[in-house]
Amino acid sequence: MSQARYIPLRTIATHQLDLPDGVRILGEVSKDHSRILTRDALEFVAALQRRFWRERGDLLVARVLRQERIDQGEMPDFLGSTSYVRQSDWSIAPVRADLEDRRVEITGPVDRKMIINALNSGAQVF
Repeated sequence: MSQARYIPLRTIATHQLDLPDGVRILGEVSKDHSRILTRDALEFVAALQRRFWRERGDLLVARVLRQERIDQGEMPDFLGSTSYVRQSDWSIAPVRADLEDRRVEITGPVDRKMIINALNSGAQVF
């Protein structure tokens, strides 16, 4: 297992950013981040937070509670409200002929594993 390389950040002070009213950045900001954290981008994120903070908080709490239930052995399942879809008699349209004629195109240098995968793909030719 390879170790990730640590690349030090060239940090800048957040006071060098054009922050909208009410916006604080608590983490380190690199010079690369400052290219992304424009005033327009920060205003957009701030508007989302102001509009959805309550819902977002509720969803984060629900996520933690759900994970606790899974950790205790509860398995994920389909929603009961969608059971009619699974229990009804339905089918899809037939597969188009051009999709049934499967072919494999190998691009790049060919190695044994790629050839074996192509031969086992069920395609008519490769």
